[in-house]
This record gives sequence, C-alpha cells and structure tokens, in this order.
Amino acid sequence: MLITSVVVALSGSSPMEFWQIIFEPPADRVYVNIVNQSSMIFLSALAAAIGFRMNLFNIGVEGQYQMASYVSAVVVGAAFVPGPLNVVLGLVVAVVTGALWAGIAGVLKVTRGVSEVISTIMLNAIAGTLVGYFMSTYGIRTGNARQTATIPESSRVPGFTPFLERDGAIWSLVLIAVLAGIAFSFVLNRTRFGFDLRATGMSETAAVASGVKVSRMIVISMLISGGIAGLIWMPAFFGSAYSYGTAYQAGLGFTGIAVALLGRNRPLGIMFGALLFAFLNEQSNRLTLNSDISQNVVLITQGVIVLAVVVAYEVVRRRQAAAEQRAVTQKLQAEPRGSGTGPSDTTEVKA
Repeated sequence: MLITSVVVALSGSSPMEFWQIIFEPPADRVYVNIVNQSSMIFLSALAAAIGFRMNLFNIGVEGQYQMASYVSAVVVGAAFVPGPLNVVLGLVVAVVTGALWAGIAGVLKVTRGVSEVISTIMLNAIAGTLVGYFMSTYGIRTGNARQTATIPESSRVPGFTPFLERDGAIWSLVLIAVLAGIAFSFVLNRTRFGFDLRATGMSETAAVASGVKVSRMIVISMLISGGIAGLIWMPAFFGSAYSYGTAYQAGLGFTGIAVALLGRNRPLGIMFGALLFAFLNEQSNRLTLNSDISQNVVLITQGVIVLAVVVAYEVVRRRQAAAEQRAVTQKLQAEPRGSGTGPSDTTEVKA
C-alpha cells in the first residue's frame, strides 16, 4: 500500500482517493464478476502450481488454454453430440488439447534437454499465431470481428443468480475450480504420485535415489498442468460467451503464474490470491469513471504484492534455516565428546 501510494502521488493523483475507490463496497454485479473471474484465475494458478511444485516453470499456461479454448469451441459448436453430452465432450477436448500442447515442452525437455521456460514461451507465440490463422480463415464474420459457431442452446450451462437478474449470474462451471482444488490437494498430499512430485521438486538427486523416474514425472506433470490449463476459460465459454471470439479473455495464464507464487503453490493460498486479484481487477474499473487515476496502477499494486510476499517468504526461510543451524551447532557443542555408543574421534563427531 505504501509503494502504490507513492506511485499514485508521483503520477499527480491523490493516494487517498485511490484507496477510497478501491475499498469502496462493491455493487452486487461486481460481487458476481469477482466470483466468476476468481474461478478462472484459480484454475490458471493451479496449472502453474503443479509445474512449480515439480520445479518446472510452465510459462505456457497462456498458450495452452488459448489452444484448448479454440479447439473446444469448434468441437462444441459443431454439435456432434446432443445436449449435456456436448458439454462433457467440450470439457474433455479442452483438457486433452491443453495437455497435449503442454506435453510438447515436457517431451522436448526429457529428450533434448530444452528448457521448459524457452519452449513454453515459444509455444505461446505459436498457439496465438495458429489460432489467429484458423480464426481468420475459417471463423464466422460478425461485423469487423470473427468467431466460431455459436453453441446450441441445449449445450449452454445456466448459472445461478444470487442477486437480481440484472446483476448477472455466477457460472455453474465455477464448481470445476472447486473440484480441481480439492483433487490437487488430495493427490499432492495423500498419494504416492504427489509424494514423488514433491520429492522431485525438492531434490532430484534424492528422488532418483528413491526410485523415482524423473523423466516420466516431468512429462506427466506437464500433461496434468496443461490439462488443467485447458479448463481455464470453460466456465465463461459455457456460461456466457457461447463462442470463441471477442468474448475470449486473454492474459489469464500470466495472472495465474503470479497468483501461484502469491499462494505458495497451495490451493488455499491460491484461492485467497485469486479472490484478491479478481477484487482488484473489478474495483479498478471505477478508477476511470470516478477519477483521473489510470487502471494500470492496479497492475503495479498486484506486482508489488507478489514481489513483497515472495521476498518476505525468502527472508523467513533464511531466518528459519539459520535458526535451525544454530540449534544444531549448540546441541553438538553441548554433547560431551565420546558420549553415546558412537566413536569419540573429534573428526567423526564433527562429521
């Protein structure tokens, strides 16, 4: 808050006015938008967190969900199967497409040693180019824009309205984010696969010594990460957009990476981070309406939040490591030489 206030003051605006607008109680429709947006941000952060827990930097979440959203929209728009089955088919296609697109980076890493950071960034650009080409070539023209075929009414998933009808509806597929978070927590903390994933992320050498096939884990982790990334836009697609076009929301992949870092790659922390970022994004719309403060200030605020939290985590980690080292040293110094059943040689005691 202090750094953001300085930035606002340097831009010639009032920090007090900025915070008054940000913390003003949201309208009912804004609450609906916050819930909807936070569900997509949560899925994006979850996709990034899987890679991070494996010590893999999946920077390609943006391209993965873009490819998945387009392919799923095309398949659902074609209506190969009726009604709810079309929704299930669209979700499966999105997961498979995202997984396969992320799997390219995983295979390149284990077979050719290509850094996943480089490959996923390049795959983002390739995904954008491919989708742009297919949209311009096969997309349906609507005014000055293009879109995929609108999905049938029987394949649309109605939401529920906690307030008045005019305030909009919360998408029903927000539940996907809830289920994904529960599944992530269970698999990570209650299964052998989750243990292997965490062990590999902490120490690849120790994981290999315990029998973990690191190459296999890398590919599987990238596939799972991409599969979750494929679901990011699905709540909006089936809940309100109904086609891939001007309603598509880009940028969620990079937002998710920041939220994953903010939440320390844990579902509960990610949930609060997603709600915070969605809240700031929605409240920033009032800045241009009620003041002369740029909405970009909120982006600065979000960036500063992530940096401050990451730095704080690192400071705490180093202090804990230093405290543990001091405790071990004091315990070794307090023990008399030659005590116990072990050898009393000074060198061996130090070892």
